[in-house]
Amino acid sequence: MRGGANLRLFALTASLQSLAPPLTCLPASSPRKRGEEMLPRSRFVPILLGDCPWPRYLWRVTVEPRLAEQNATMALPEPFVRWFGEKGWSPRAHQIELLAKARSGQSVLLIAPTGAGKTLAGFLPSLTELAVRPRRKPGQAHRGIHTLYISPLKALAVDIERNLGKPVEEIGLPISIETRTGDTPSHKRQRQKLVPPDILLTTPEQLALLIAASDARRFFEDLRYVVLDELHSLVTSKRGHLLALGLARLRSFVPGIQTIGLSATVAEPDELRRWLVSQNPPGDMSELIVVTGGAKPEISILDSEERVPWAGHSARYATPEIYREIKRHKTTLLFVNTRSQAELLFQELWRVNEDTLPIALHHGSLDVAQRRRVEKAMGDNALRAIVATSTLDLGIDWGDVDLVVHVGAPKGASRLAQRIGRANHRMDEPSKAILIPANRFEVLECRAALDANYLGAQDTPPLVDGGLDVLAQHVLGCACGAPFRADDLYEEVRTAAPYASLDRPTFDRVIDFVATGGYALKNYERYARIRRNKDGLWRVSNPRVAQQYRLNVGTIIEVPALNVRYVKAGSKGSAARGGAVLGKIEEAFLETLTHGDTFMFAGKVLRFEGIRENECFVSNAPGSDAKVPYYGGGKFPLSTYLAEQVRIMLDDPQRWRELPEQVADWLRFQADKSILPKRDDLLIETFPRGNRYYLVAYPFEGRLAHQTLGMLLTRRLDRAGARPLGFVATDYALAIWSLGDMGAMFKARKPSLGALFDQDMLGDDLEAWLADSWLLKRTFRNCALISGLIEKRHPGQEKSGRQVTVSTDLVYDVLRSHEPDHILLQATRADAAAGLLDVSRLADMLSRIQGRIMHKNLEQISPLAVPIMLEIGKMPVNGEADETLLMDAATLVEEAMGPEMVEE
Repeated sequence: MRGGANLRLFALTASLQSLAPPLTCLPASSPRKRGEEMLPRSRFVPILLGDCPWPRYLWRVTVEPRLAEQNATMALPEPFVRWFGEKGWSPRAHQIELLAKARSGQSVLLIAPTGAGKTLAGFLPSLTELAVRPRRKPGQAHRGIHTLYISPLKALAVDIERNLGKPVEEIGLPISIETRTGDTPSHKRQRQKLVPPDILLTTPEQLALLIAASDARRFFEDLRYVVLDELHSLVTSKRGHLLALGLARLRSFVPGIQTIGLSATVAEPDELRRWLVSQNPPGDMSELIVVTGGAKPEISILDSEERVPWAGHSARYATPEIYREIKRHKTTLLFVNTRSQAELLFQELWRVNEDTLPIALHHGSLDVAQRRRVEKAMGDNALRAIVATSTLDLGIDWGDVDLVVHVGAPKGASRLAQRIGRANHRMDEPSKAILIPANRFEVLECRAALDANYLGAQDTPPLVDGGLDVLAQHVLGCACGAPFRADDLYEEVRTAAPYASLDRPTFDRVIDFVATGGYALKNYERYARIRRNKDGLWRVSNPRVAQQYRLNVGTIIEVPALNVRYVKAGSKGSAARGGAVLGKIEEAFLETLTHGDTFMFAGKVLRFEGIRENECFVSNAPGSDAKVPYYGGGKFPLSTYLAEQVRIMLDDPQRWRELPEQVADWLRFQADKSILPKRDDLLIETFPRGNRYYLVAYPFEGRLAHQTLGMLLTRRLDRAGARPLGFVATDYALAIWSLGDMGAMFKARKPSLGALFDQDMLGDDLEAWLADSWLLKRTFRNCALISGLIEKRHPGQEKSGRQVTVSTDLVYDVLRSHEPDHILLQATRADAAAGLLDVSRLADMLSRIQGRIMHKNLEQISPLAVPIMLEIGKMPVNGEADETLLMDAATLVEEAMGPEMVEE
C-alpha cells in the first residue's frame, strides 16, 4: 500500500477496534461467500473510505444484529478518519449503527447512558453529509438550514454549540453552527432568516415562531434532520405538545425529514418511538437503539454523625459534612428541587466556607448574564461547587465535575439517574454521588432511589393527550404563516403523536374558538383572530393578530403572587379597597381555598374572603382554627415507582438493615407501638392529643394526590359530624385534625372507613369542591394565555398580572354561565385533573385499597406519625405558642417513642 493511504487505513482500523469483532478486507466485487454466514447474529456493514485509492475494497465489520439494514452503506469522509486517528478515539458501535440507520432514511431513538456519546451520535449523520456537500457557488442563493437541534434548555443549546464547534473546527469542516433562543439578540435572529446556518440549535418556542413566518417553507426547504436532545424531558409537558405540532408542520414542508431522538432515561421507549414519526399510519414507530452497560455509578446515602431530622426539607443538619465533601473533590454539583432550597443551601455553605472556596448558584430566576458567567466558570473549572436546580440536570458536560450531591430526596429514579450522570459524564467511568435525605421518610425514599438506579429502573411520567389550548395556539400560528384548509390541517395535526386520537368535531370546535372565541364570545370582534374566505382558506383577520401571536407564543406560564389585603369580614372583597397589605402569597396556595376557609400567614389566623383581580382579601379570624392545609415537600411529587418501593421496604423488616440504625430503630418502635402498612394496604391511625383528635393516613402517593384526598375527606368528615378543622399533606402521609373523635366514629362505623374512602368521592364530591374553589379559575387563566384568548404582551408594553387576571376572570365567569361546555373550559378541567389534582393516581390508590384499609385506634401519637405532626407544628397560631398545634420535636418524640429516644 502507498504511505498516505496506509496511514488512513490504519487510522480507520484503530477507530473501529472498539467494535470488538474482527475486520475483514474483501474486494467490493466479491460475492458474499457462504462461509461468511458462519458468524451467527451478525451483519455486514460496508464502510467506504472517502478517497481511498482502492475503491474496490470495502471494510466489513461484524456487529450486533440490530446495527443496520443488510448491505447498508455509509460514507465516512477522510477528514473524520484522520480526526479519530489523531485523537486516539474509537467510534462506539451505537454511533456507527445510528449513522447507518440514518443513511438508510430511518428516524431513530437512541437510548444510552450518560457519557455514551449520544450527542456525537445524533450529529454524525448531519456532519458527514455536510462534509461532502458541494459548496455554495458565488451568486447562488443561500441554502436553508440542514439540521435543526432542539433542546429543553437554553443552557444546553449553548453548551452543544461550544462542544460541537470544537470537532467541527478541528476536522476543518465548512459547517456553520448557531443558537437561536429567547436570549438571542433580535438582529442576529433576523440575520439568521436571511443567511441560515447549516445547523441551528434552538428551543420549542423558537421553532413555533419560525414555522409561523410567511417564509417558513423556504427557510426549511433544505432541512434533512431534526435532532431532539433529552427527549424524555421535552415530550411530557405542553412544550412537548407544541413541539410535536411543530414537527408535524415541518413534515408538511419537507416530507422526507428524519428525526433523531436522544435520551438517557426512558420508561416506555415505544411511546417516544411513536412521538418521533408521523402517526400516519397510526402506531408507526421509529427505529430503536438501546445502549446497555457502562460503569455503574457509585452512590451512597450520607450516614451522618448528626441525628436525621424528623421533618423538614432543608437538610441543614448535614451542611458541615457536605462542605467536607466539597473540599475533597475537584468540582461538586449540588442539586436541590426548588429555588428556595437552592438559595438556602447556598447561604448555608457560605456560612461554613472558612476556606473561601469559589461556590456559585444557578437557577432559573437568576439574570441570564449571571447564569452565563456561572456556566463559563464551570466550563473553565474555576469553581469548586455549584448549587443548582433542574436548570443543570440535563445533558450538559461541565468541566471536571467529579461529585454530585443531591440534597433532599430525588422524587424520581429517572431524575436521580439524570442528575448523577453530570459527574464525570463518561460512560466508562463511574459517576459518584451522595444522597442527603432531609428527613426520616426521605431516608427510605433515597434508599429506594439508590436501588432503582443500580437496577436501571426508570419512572419517567407517561405521555398524555395533547392540550386543546396548545392546539389553538398552533392553529393561529399556522394561519400567521400561510392560509390553510381545515381538512388539510386536521390531517396534518393527527400525524403528531399527542393528537393522533383527536376527533374531527373537537378539532372543528378549536378552529371555531380561534375564529370567534366560541358561542358566548362571538359577538366580540377582538376574539375573531382568523377568518375563512370564499376560497375556503383560513387567514388571520388582520396583521396585528400575527404580531400579537409572535409576542405571546409558548406554553411556559409564570404564576404570579397575590397581595394579601385586609377587608371587613364577610365582604368577599367586592367593595373593599385600601386595607393594609400583609404581603404576597403564591396563587398555587390560594387557588384551593373556598370562602370562609382560614389559614396562617404573618403570624395571624386569617379568614379567606375571596379573590378579586390580583388580590386575595382576608379578615381577622381571632381564636379560629386554621382549616386549610399546609403543603410540605419539594417541587416534584414522589413518583409512583418510588412510592411503591417505599411501601415494599416498610413491609419487609429484612430491608431495614440497609438503613441507618436510627431510622431502623424508628420503624421497630412503630411496629411495637402500632403497625406498619403492608405493601398494598392503607394504614389509618387515629389518636387524641390535647383537645383535638387526629387521623393520619399513609398512602405514599405524592403530595398532589394527598392534597386532593385531604380536601375531599374533610368535606365528607364534615358531613358526618366530625367537625374537621384542617389537614396537612406531604409526599408520604396525610393528617387531619378535628373536634370530633374520629377513632370512635370509625369504630361505630359512623361512617365506616370503607365508605369514607369509597371511590365515589371522585364524582359529586370532587365536582362540588371544584365548583366552590378558585382552582379552575386560575387554571383557566393559564389555558387562556396559552390559547391566545388573552394576551399578556403587547407591542411596547406588557400586561400586569392584575390586568391578565381581571381579563381571564371576566371571561371565565361569562363562559361558565353561558357556555359551560366551551372548548377552553374542557381544556381547563383536563389540566386540573391531570396536574394540580393528580386524579388518576388518586383513583388508582382508591381502587387498590378497597377492602385493604388497616385502622389502628391509638391512645397517643405513633412513631410514624411524628414527621407529619411536626408539619402541623410549624404553623403559628396568633403568633403565640398554642400548645395544641405548636408541637416541638422533643415532646412529640417522647410521646411516641419514650423519653430515652428524645434527641439531645
